[in-house]
Amino acid sequence: MDLSNHPCFNAKVKSVYGRVHLPVAPRCNVQCNYCDRKHDSLDENRPGVTAAVLKPSQAMIYLKYVLENVKNISVVGIVGPGDPFANPDETMETLRLVKKQYPEMILCVATNGFGLGPYIDELAEMGVGHVTISLNAIDPEIGSQLYAFVRHGKRTLGPKPGFEVLLEKQLEAIIRLKEKNITTKVNTVIIPGINDGHIEAVAQKMAELKVDILNCIPFYPCKGSNFAHLEEPSEALMENIRKKAAKYIPQMYHCERCRADAVGLLGESNSRKITRKLLECAQMPEIYGDERPYVAIASLDGRLVNQHLGKAEELLIYGQKDNGGVYFVEARKTPKPGGGTQRWEALSDMLSDCRALIVTGLGDSPRRILSRKKIDVLELDGTIVEAAEAVFEGHSMDFMIQRDVKAANKKNPMAGMGSGF
Repeated sequence: MDLSNHPCFNAKVKSVYGRVHLPVAPRCNVQCNYCDRKHDSLDENRPGVTAAVLKPSQAMIYLKYVLENVKNISVVGIVGPGDPFANPDETMETLRLVKKQYPEMILCVATNGFGLGPYIDELAEMGVGHVTISLNAIDPEIGSQLYAFVRHGKRTLGPKPGFEVLLEKQLEAIIRLKEKNITTKVNTVIIPGINDGHIEAVAQKMAELKVDILNCIPFYPCKGSNFAHLEEPSEALMENIRKKAAKYIPQMYHCERCRADAVGLLGESNSRKITRKLLECAQMPEIYGDERPYVAIASLDGRLVNQHLGKAEELLIYGQKDNGGVYFVEARKTPKPGGGTQRWEALSDMLSDCRALIVTGLGDSPRRILSRKKIDVLELDGTIVEAAEAVFEGHSMDFMIQRDVKAANKKNPMAGMGSGF
């Protein structure tokens, strides 16, 4: 068990080494009665919130900035704001990118464990050394009080059957993690009147499964959740619970109930500069590591981005010069109108060497088909040069985003930016 430089697993280094959480997992497969997830929260210091959600490519640009500006980051983690394995593609892609570029970093994920199983082998091969599973009960009568529902494939299960399936998956995941020698921590939220008398049984079971450390977390009354009316457990209750649990398994005493976008030492709040960079990266095109050489632009005059995709008879193709800047490559005729989705399938094939398509607007069908082909679709107003350079160099495009598009998506400022959910 390697706890040397991980501040969450080793209290001795919490004031020396920090962590960065990459918020790439917005969706969740379980609705906990004590949780209310928020993707645009700037001021709440609790799990399940982030200032913005990033795509893997955006997360890598953000991570580079963090590592250049925050000292002693030893851990890169994915903890939400939903569940990493309700967003397995985004989670695994991000971990692969981090491992490739920063092989010295400790990789860590925190999950409810429900969707973890199919990815344990790859996590082990990738060198993910630390996994946290949130497990709050082992008794179905108690566990069924903690969850509103569990999504199992295409089915939504109610509290009791949902908990039974969840617990089965959690225990299977823990067993397999330990078989792979992955350091495993279990987080248990202590909710007075519901599971506070049950934690000793949880601790004993986790010890049997060879879990490395148990983190008893005091319940946080979260406005908007089903348990918002309940009170936080007292320090005396928490001390008594941890004392009993410690008879079976080592305890974590220094948890700070971190945000999904936390950066730095435990207990530190994100600086305005870090938050500003996170918000900026969430508006960037998804081009990190993209080797496709071109961008396509819909324009009436060859100077401005000023044409809707459905009306464009041709698209202008631009590349990047070796010394910076952009150059015009060619104009490509778009497929003729008609034919339904076949028109957009043909267009996506035509743009297979383009990392982005920049237009003033487009319909849902072409957006969906182009997105499937990993062509980032950006709706902008601005000059061709500004837009193309922003794509190639990874600059923020906020100043070019159409104001009406942004206003229509206040709850999701990334909608229309090729980074939707």
